[in-house]
Parts: sequence; C-alpha cells; structure tokens
Amino acid sequence: MADNMYRDSHTPQAGSLSASRELTNAFLRGVYLWMGIGLAITAVVSWQVAGSYAIMNAIYSNMVLLIVLIVAQLGLVVALSAAIQKMSSGMATGLFMLYSALSGVTLAPIFVIYTSTSIAGTFAACAGMFAAMSIYGLVTKRDLTSLGSFMFMGLIGIIIASVVNIFLQSEAMHYVIGYIGVIVFLGLTAYDTQKLRNMGESAPHDDALAIRRGTILGALTLYLDFINLFLMLLRIFGDRR
Repeated sequence: MADNMYRDSHTPQAGSLSASRELTNAFLRGVYLWMGIGLAITAVVSWQVAGSYAIMNAIYSNMVLLIVLIVAQLGLVVALSAAIQKMSSGMATGLFMLYSALSGVTLAPIFVIYTSTSIAGTFAACAGMFAAMSIYGLVTKRDLTSLGSFMFMGLIGIIIASVVNIFLQSEAMHYVIGYIGVIVFLGLTAYDTQKLRNMGESAPHDDALAIRRGTILGALTLYLDFINLFLMLLRIFGDRR
C-alpha cells in the first residue's frame, strides 16, 4: 500500500500538477512583489514632495497642472488595463512605475493634512486588513464573482456620493462614504485576489511576456485596492494636524 501511495505521488500527472502549482505561486509572488514596489515608489515620492514647499506650491497653487496630473493618472490606468497586451514587458513595467510615482505626487497632501503617527498607524491597519482579505481570496473555495459585481456597484455609488458631497460638504456623509468604502475595497481585495489566482492557474506558463504582463496588471489591480482602502481608513481614523 505504501508503495502504491509512493508511485501515485510520483506519477507524471502528480508531477505536472506540482509544477503548475509552483508556476502559479511564482506568478502570484511576482504580483505582490511589483505591488510592493509600486507602494514603495508612491510612499517615497509622496514624502519627498510633501517635504518640499516649492514643489507643493508649484503643483497645488496651479489648478491646471493638478488637473493634468490627475488626468495623466487616469490615462495610465486606462492604458495599462486596456492595452497592456500590446505592450512590451518593459513598457508595461515603466508605465506602472510612472503611475506609482504620479500617485505619490497627488497623495503628498496627506502628509500635510494628517499627522505622521496617524498615517503610519492607518497604513499598518490597512496592511493587516488587506493581507487578511487577500489570503481569504487565495484559499476560499467559494466563487467570489457575485461579490465582485456587488462591490463594483458599491464603488460606483461611492464615486457618485463623493461628487455630491463636494457640494454638500456634509461631515456625516464624509464618514458614511469612508465606512462603505472600507467594506467595498475589502471585498474587492478578496475578489481581485481570487481572480488573480485563477489567472495564474490558467496562464500560458511557457510565455514569459504574457506572464510579465499579467504580473504588472495584477500588481496594478491590488495596488489600487490597497491605496483606496488606505485612503478610506484615513478618512475615518486619521488625526488632522
């Protein structure tokens, strides 16, 4: 019996499954690595910009320049999401890093608005919550497609409510948007992680270019989940200067 078990575990099929699992894990490690690199770039750029009065004044006293930066960010997300299959791996990686740097520029005011202790504490809480939901997305057997659709509708609602609150300036709505936003981005983190796991399992592992493109696109997806979750938590729990 022991011999049979040994032979079963060393059949070509078992070896193929093991190799496929390892390749999927390598794909996911690449996704998290590049997400981490993107977050590090954003943090460094944001800190440096916030520490320079000249740069902050040049950007935030010029509404046209600020709008150009925001539009450039949106354009990079659209370009990476829609046209990444036509890009070289170098271009996809470069655009992702450029997007991370631009995010650092536009997020710099949080270092002026909130205390450093508050930002650090919120980041730590965000990292823990993100990790928990990402692990759930990796290990759960439940299909999270319906959850993803529901959370996407919630995201649309958050965007609309945020635009409305620009005019209303309601503090109560400000916090409601924050709490709903936390729920939405936690749900999206689990959904997107499961989607990336499935992508890794079905990826053409003999195509290095496709793998790299998928890694960058996955990193961008989780990066956006993390950043938005962080901002929603900061909206609720951040201590202003």
